[in-house]
Amino acid sequence: MKTKRAVATVRKVAAGAGASAAAQIHAWENDPFAQATPTNPPVQATPIARPVPNLGSTPLAIGISSPQPPPQVYNTGTPEFRYWAATEALGRGRDFWRGILPAGTNWYTTVGPKLIVNLDNGVDLNAYYDRHNLDFFHGSAGGMTVYSGESPDVVCHELGHATLDALKPALFNAGFIETAAFHESFGDMSALLSALQTTQMRHDVLAETHGHLARSSSLSRLAEQLGWAIRQSSPSAVDPDCLRNAANSLFYRDPSTLPPSAPASSLSSEPHSFSRVFTGAFLDALAGMLHVVAHGRRPTEAELHAVSKKAADYLIGAIENATVVPTFYSQVAAAMVHRAHPADKHAVVGGFVQHGILSLPAAASAIAGTARVTAAAAAAPVSTKPSPDLEDVTIDGAQYGFGTQTLLVHGMAEGAGFRASAAVLGVGAMPQPAPEQAAKDFLEDLIQLGRIELKVSGTTAGAFALTQPKSSRLKTHEIVKEGTFLRLRRVRFDCGFDCGCSGH
Repeated sequence: MKTKRAVATVRKVAAGAGASAAAQIHAWENDPFAQATPTNPPVQATPIARPVPNLGSTPLAIGISSPQPPPQVYNTGTPEFRYWAATEALGRGRDFWRGILPAGTNWYTTVGPKLIVNLDNGVDLNAYYDRHNLDFFHGSAGGMTVYSGESPDVVCHELGHATLDALKPALFNAGFIETAAFHESFGDMSALLSALQTTQMRHDVLAETHGHLARSSSLSRLAEQLGWAIRQSSPSAVDPDCLRNAANSLFYRDPSTLPPSAPASSLSSEPHSFSRVFTGAFLDALAGMLHVVAHGRRPTEAELHAVSKKAADYLIGAIENATVVPTFYSQVAAAMVHRAHPADKHAVVGGFVQHGILSLPAAASAIAGTARVTAAAAAAPVSTKPSPDLEDVTIDGAQYGFGTQTLLVHGMAEGAGFRASAAVLGVGAMPQPAPEQAAKDFLEDLIQLGRIELKVSGTTAGAFALTQPKSSRLKTHEIVKEGTFLRLRRVRFDCGFDCGCSGH
C-alpha cells in the first residue's frame, strides 16, 4: 500500500539470541490492516522488529526475483519495506513448515530446488501459485494502491499452496471440489499458523480473545487489506472486515448441492468459499487443544506456541495418511483424530463435529480407533506411482459442448484410508459419491465460474461456456489436446477474485 507515513513506534520482538539491531528489519505482524477491533476505514498496523531471514537455506529454498535492498529499517509504503515485509513472511512460513514436514520434503519437481517469488507481477488484486513461482500483484482501490505481496496473510497462504503441493502433489490436479477447497483451506491454515510464530502475535490474540482462540480476532480475520480492497468494488464478495474469517460457524454441506458462487455471507462450492468449513473446524480444534493444555485457566503464549506446532504436526501427518477421494475433508479429519495424542482427541474431533465434517458415527469410530482401514486395503502411497496424479475418469464431451471428443479428468479415487463420512442435515452420514459424478460436479463448477481456458486450436468446442471475458490469470484450469482426447489440467491456485483491472 502506498503511503507517506513514516515508520511508527515499533513493538520489539525477540530476534534470537545474540541478534543485534543491525541484523533486524521491520515487517508486518500478520497484515497491514490487522486490528484488534476493526474500524471503517481501517487503520494501518504498526510494524514489528524481526530478524533478517535467510531464504536461500535448504531444503525448501526460496528466491526473490527483484534486487535485494540492504537489510535495514525502511518507511512503510516504500518498495524496500515491502521487499523485507514479504521476505520476512516467506521466511517465517517456510521455517515453520520446514520444522513440521517429513524429512526430505522438497518443492514439486517443476518448481526446482528454489521457489522463485515475484513480488509485483503487474496490475491485479491477485496472487497465485502455479507450480513454478509465487506471483503477487498490485491494484488500486479506494484511492490507494494495494500490494498483495505486502500482507503476511496473503504471502503465507500462497506459500501454503506450494508447501501442500510438495507434500501431497496428487491434490493439484485432482478433479474433486473438496480437494480444491482443501488446498485453499491449507493456505489459510498456513497463514494462521505462521502468524502464531511471533511472540507478540501470541500475546495479542490471547489478550483479544481472553484465551478463547475460536473467537473472531486479528488472527482469525485473514488478509484484511486485500479484503478491504476487493470490498471497494464488490462489497458482497468478501467478509465485512477481511477476506475470510476462520472464526465461523459454517456447517458442511454436500458441495454438489451448493451453487458454484454466492455472496460471502453464504456457502458455495467455489473452493475459497467452501474452504471456510475446514478452516473453521481447524481453528475450533486448535482452540480446543489450547483449552486442554490450560486446564481451565488462561493459557500462556508459550502454551499457544506449543499447541500451534502440535496441531500442525497432526495436520501434516493426517494429510500424508488421507487418501484422495471426493470426500477428502472427512478423510483428513479422521486421520487427524487418529494421529492426535489421546489427551487431544476429543478436542480435535469436536472441531470437526461442530462443522459437520465428521458425522457422529464417524467421530465415535475415530475416537475408538476403529476408523483406519487395514494397510492391505489402503492405496499405495502416491510417491510410488510414476505420476502423482490420480488415474483418469472419462467424461462424454458432447454434454459440455465438446462434440464427440472425450474429456479426461484426474478423478479416480484412491482406496479409502479411513471409514469416515461427513454429516448431513438431519440425521445420518453422507455417502461416498462415485468418482465419475464427483469429477463432473467439479468440471461443471469450473465451466459455470468461467475458470477454464480452452487451449485447443481450430475448434469451437465448449465455446458457449469457456469464452467469458475474464482475465487469463483467473483461469485456474485449461483444456488441452492429449492424443485423441481432451485433458483438463490445473494451471494455478489463485485468490479467486477478478478485479477487471489487469487488462489481459
